[in-house]
Amino acid sequence: MSYALGILPRAQRELGALPTEIYQRLREAIFELAYEPRPQSSRKMIGREGWRLRVGDYRVLYEIDDVKQAITIVHVGHRRDVYR
Repeated sequence: MSYALGILPRAQRELGALPTEIYQRLREAIFELAYEPRPQSSRKMIGREGWRLRVGDYRVLYEIDDVKQAITIVHVGHRRDVYR
């Protein structure tokens, strides 16, 4: 059972602006979410909707819709910037 992945335009721009090595690591982690939407390195966010996935110093913020079996990537960035 796999989830459909969607990436908001803002997150696409953020991914495109990253260095190649970091982009590839984040891309792999995002594709893994389709098969395991709540991996061990993910946490439910407090104070706002959604989940966060930790990949080194970078974070992927995403929302899970279990009914539609869909994951939407909302925001991608360095941990110092992503929560603003």
